[in-house]
Amino acid sequence: MKKILLLCATVCLAAAFTACGSESSYTTSEGDSGTATATASPEATGETTTSASDEAAGPTITVADMSFGEPITVAPGAQITVKNDDSVEHSVTSQAAGQFELHVDGGEQGSFTAPTEPGEYAFYCVYHPSMKGTLIVK
Repeated sequence: MKKILLLCATVCLAAAFTACGSESSYTTSEGDSGTATATASPEATGETTTSASDEAAGPTITVADMSFGEPITVAPGAQITVKNDDSVEHSVTSQAAGQFELHVDGGEQGSFTAPTEPGEYAFYCVYHPSMKGTLIVK
């Protein structure tokens, strides 16, 4: 009887934890001209995030182990996916003010539009300033 009660309690706890772990979304928009804006669909503007398990298409910055990884090269105006494999929120914030900024919760992904001018764009995480990366637009 104790084994059945223990099993039932375990199943109930697992169900409760699964229900509490539902997907959340963080959305922000940038209104400055010349600023890269992230889009989820033609109807929406601003940054969007989705579950990191969703398939990322096109150029992707994968955040893992508190690192942005190697520099990424993209075409001007390309849609860039940021996949956050860490458990904490990170941002992809351009060093030059107003170029691009995206905040992505742990375990989620979002996207933004690359600048249209070719060049190298240094970026960092506002929550973890030692995290730095480079976006190369060619």
